[in-house]
Amino acid sequence: MDTPIKRYPAKEHHQPVERICRTLELRDDPELIAEYRRRHSQAAIWPEIPAGIREVGILEMEIYLLGTRLFMIVEVPVGFDWDMAMERLASLPRQQEWEDYMAIFQLVKPGSTAAEKWQPMERIFHLYD
Repeated sequence: MDTPIKRYPAKEHHQPVERICRTLELRDDPELIAEYRRRHSQAAIWPEIPAGIREVGILEMEIYLLGTRLFMIVEVPVGFDWDMAMERLASLPRQQEWEDYMAIFQLVKPGSTAAEKWQPMERIFHLYD
C-alpha cells in the first residue's frame, strides 16, 4: 500500500526570497530521535529560539526528518548575509545553550554553533523556467 504524500503549505513573503538548504545527522537512537522531535514542537521549544531566528532576519525555517537525516530549508530576503546572521544568532540569549543541548541528539562536536553543525547542501536540479 502506498504511503500518502504529505503536503506542507508554503508561506508567501511578498518580497523576493532565497532558499538555503542544510543537513545534519542525528544519533541512531529511536528514543533520542523521539525526544528531539518533541523538543522542536511548539509546546516544548524554548521561546528564545524562534525569537532569535526571526531577530536575525530569517523569514521561514522548516526542518524535515527521514530516519536519522535532518533537512532544513531556510527562506531569507535576497542578499541575506548568512555568516553574519549566524554569528549574531550565536550571541543571542539561550542560543548556544540550545545548541549544546541539541548536541546530545546530533552527530556533532560538543560546543558547535548552529552554523558549524548544519552543513550546506548543493542543489543539483531545479524545474524553474
